[in-house]
Amino acid sequence: MTELTFLVTYTAKPGQRETFLRALAARGLPDTIRAETGCLQYDYFLSIENADEILLMERWSSAEAQQTHLRQPHMAQVRELKEQYVENTAVRKLAEVE
Repeated sequence: MTELTFLVTYTAKPGQRETFLRALAARGLPDTIRAETGCLQYDYFLSIENADEILLMERWSSAEAQQTHLRQPHMAQVRELKEQYVENTAVRKLAEVE
C-alpha cells in the first residue's frame, strides 16, 4: 500500500482565515475527516507571516482512500465553506511512500 501526503495551501479572503476555520470546526468537519477510513493525518497550520494563509497537511493510506474521501457527502460542506471564505487553493502532492 502506498501512502499519499498532500500539502494544501489556502489563501483566505482578506480577514476571513479565522472565520473559515471556526466554520469548519463548528460543523465538526476536521474530526469527521480524521475518522474516515485511511486518513492518517489531517491537520491545519497557520502562517505567522501571512494572516490569510492556512496550510493543511493530509496523509492517506492509499490513493483509493483519498479518492473515497473526496466523494464523501461532508466534502460538499467543505467546498461550500471554501467558496465563501477562501480566495485561492494550491495543492502539492509529496512523494509517495510505500
